Amino acid sequence: MNSMHLMDDYDRALARLAEALRVATDDDVYRAGCIQYFEFCFELAWKTIKTFAEQAGVLECTSPKASIKHAFSAGWIDDEDTWLAMLAARNRMTHTYDMFGAFDVYDSLPRFLSEMQHLHGTLTAAQTA
Repeated sequence: MNSMHLMDDYDRALARLAEALRVATDDDVYRAGCIQYFEFCFELAWKTIKTFAEQAGVLECTSPKASIKHAFSAGWIDDEDTWLAMLAARNRMTHTYDMFGAFDVYDSLPRFLSEMQHLHGTLTAAQTA
């Protein structure tokens, strides 16, 4: 996939998540929607990392974890632990339904969003350099 198109999709997804998180709510259905926005953003994030790495000749980014490791070593992300927490949260929400785990993930979304926005800014700067 073209990195410009992927970055556009990533930008739009991040904007939607940010917009959703501006609403303070106790509604479980709304929170579930925010978690789904997060899952979509995370998928776009690691696939964007993979695409940028491939364009730089790095072919080892075949999984989310490998992509995170590469992004950290390349300086595209600063907080590898938060990214690994995002991966664990995405896996937990994708493969099981745990209502209390979902509340924990929802509470982490502002921190996760900030990290994903940082990656977007770093890759946008790299693209225009």
